[in-house]
Amino acid sequence: MVSKRFHRGPLSLVFHSLLQLLLITLTRCVQSVAAQKSQRTHLIRVISRERWKPRRDSGPRRARSCLRMISNGSFRVSRATNSAQSLRKDAPVTSEVSEERAKSKFKPGFNVKPNVSAQTLIERYKQGATHAVTLLYQLNQILPFNLELKETVTSDNIPGSYFAFCAVIDGVKYKTGMGITKKEARLKAAELALQDFLPSLESLKCSLPELSGVPPPLPVKEEVPTSDTRPFRAFCDGKNSVNQQLIHAVRDKLTKLMSSQEFSACSGTTAAFIMQTSSGFEVVALGTGDCNTKESASSSGRLVHDSHAVVTARRSLMRFLYRHLLMFYSKTTNLTKKSIFHQNSNSNLLALKSDIILHLYVNQLPKGAARMPSMLRLSPFSMHAWEVRNDMGLHLSMEGKIISVFSSRIDDSASKLISMSTTDKITQWQVLGYQGALLSHFIEPVYVQSILIGDSSCSQTRGMEIAIIQRVEDITPQLPMFFCMIRPRISLVPSVAPDIIGSSPWTCSINWSEGDCSLEVVDSLEGRTIEDCLLSLIMPSSPFKSGPALASRLCKAAMLHRFRLVAKEAQRQDLLSTSSYREAKNMAKPYQEGKKKLRTYLSQCGFGSWLAKPAVSDNFSM
Repeated sequence: MVSKRFHRGPLSLVFHSLLQLLLITLTRCVQSVAAQKSQRTHLIRVISRERWKPRRDSGPRRARSCLRMISNGSFRVSRATNSAQSLRKDAPVTSEVSEERAKSKFKPGFNVKPNVSAQTLIERYKQGATHAVTLLYQLNQILPFNLELKETVTSDNIPGSYFAFCAVIDGVKYKTGMGITKKEARLKAAELALQDFLPSLESLKCSLPELSGVPPPLPVKEEVPTSDTRPFRAFCDGKNSVNQQLIHAVRDKLTKLMSSQEFSACSGTTAAFIMQTSSGFEVVALGTGDCNTKESASSSGRLVHDSHAVVTARRSLMRFLYRHLLMFYSKTTNLTKKSIFHQNSNSNLLALKSDIILHLYVNQLPKGAARMPSMLRLSPFSMHAWEVRNDMGLHLSMEGKIISVFSSRIDDSASKLISMSTTDKITQWQVLGYQGALLSHFIEPVYVQSILIGDSSCSQTRGMEIAIIQRVEDITPQLPMFFCMIRPRISLVPSVAPDIIGSSPWTCSINWSEGDCSLEVVDSLEGRTIEDCLLSLIMPSSPFKSGPALASRLCKAAMLHRFRLVAKEAQRQDLLSTSSYREAKNMAKPYQEGKKKLRTYLSQCGFGSWLAKPAVSDNFSM
């Protein structure tokens, strides 16, 4: 047989090639559609997850970006351009439907500004339609205040495992909320904060901005009132008004106390604590001074070693707190009501009444890290990186000079009395409280919510903010119960007294607290009050003298005496049995634990080691 052989012509070859090309194209189209569907499903899942993440920067922005990429078909996994174009052309409705569904399911995070007024949000919360945490963050978007929900530590005497959180609004720390889960603790902290925060907002109803869905019309001929174009101005001006009232209170008290010409020359270094209540502003403690004693550490506790203005004012504040503790523990009902303290239902400690806020005014920028150069930049690869460490680190006050803890000069001064700089002490007080160890036996930590700087030569607060806030910003979770790093609002304000270098030849320090009949003048170099002698021809003699030893009412022995008086009135036999000043301080376990945590934290962060006090300075008894 003869087999027939079929010969393919040119047309058959072309047809066969087109058929193979068509099959390859169809295969790639199917793969492309499958990949598009898989990626679209994954993106919808990402969007659904992102709506539960209230990230201020990435959440909603990433979700909106994903939606745009889905709608414009920018996800391509093959080179089949024609197939991708046909897919977009054939499914425009599906993309719109997917986008609309995603938008309908997506809920904006906390950084999306509500389109309703603050009053409406508060009413919804009172009706139970809004979560407490949600309300706080929504109000934070409408009203100009700083909000933080910080985790803290529960006390050791609470059974079981609990989480603890507290809300910090504009530096004001509110009550701590606890729960079995972090979510429950945040909710409780938000509810406790709103209990105190909402009444203050309701008192500013006229300042709460009213929002509308449409933008205000542009002015053509008539000038629109300022209240219409800037709804937040009244609220923001409230802080400026508070600062002005604080300055007036300090200036009036300073004028009254230092009416005599001999005292007025000391006012350039003034520091004062102001108490704000519903009835107004009142200066409760005041101090001046600018140096340390030249004497060695005292073993009797009757010398004042550090007479810088802020330190003097703080010890005067402690005297004010002791006075009100005696009023609270007195048997007289009228005095108990006048006390600034009330019993905290969550602990055995007393706390400041809810309407009391403390502020600190300083007429000079505190010495130390707060005075770091304004142009300083954190550049670890810089040839001058050591300058950054020296400027940001801890500082010491020695012989009228401020030196870094990294300085080699410290080794040559073992016999000299050295103290930490004023800035570093304020940093510690903003973490552990201004009450100190002894008062921690009776009261919760006492913090200031704002620091006003009246230094006319100071043009910025960057150094103060780095030193007081940023160096210890993340320490709160490590602290014991009731302790929390408080971010004070730092402001530059006009000076209440002229600060002219060299205007006063005296090295004296003046102190006063609310309830005192007269000022006390202390010779800063000697650490004692000034008596009526030849020295009074050079420096003013002290109107107040405690006794022939001329021990200041701010010395450690005087503080221990007040501590024992309060312990007796509070019927604390465990405290009355202490044998020395050091033992009484060490018995304040939570405070000592917090102090240890703070100093370890500063050292680990590279800011240096806190200088330990000479043991002899606290080993005395009454």
